[in-house]
Amino acid sequence: MKKEKAFEEALRELEEIVNRLEQGEIPLEEALQLFEQGVKLSRSCHTKLDEAQKRVEIVLKDEGGKMTAQPFKMEEGKEDG
Repeated sequence: MKKEKAFEEALRELEEIVNRLEQGEIPLEEALQLFEQGVKLSRSCHTKLDEAQKRVEIVLKDEGGKMTAQPFKMEEGKEDG
C-alpha cells in the first residue's frame, strides 16, 4: 500500500512540476505525464485543505465572557473556485 504524501511534500512536488512545465523545454510525452502527476497532487492538496478546514474551529468569547467554539468561515472572495 502506497503511503500518502504530507501536504507540504505534495505542494513542494507540485511546485517543481509547474516550474518544469513553465520552462517548456521537455518533450510532449514527458510534459503530459508531469501534467497528470500535477493534477493528482493538486487534488490531493485540495482534499487535505478541505479536511483541515472542516477541523478548524476558532475560539471566541461571547458577550458574557464565556468561551465558545465556532466553525471556521472563509472570508468572501478568498475561496478557490
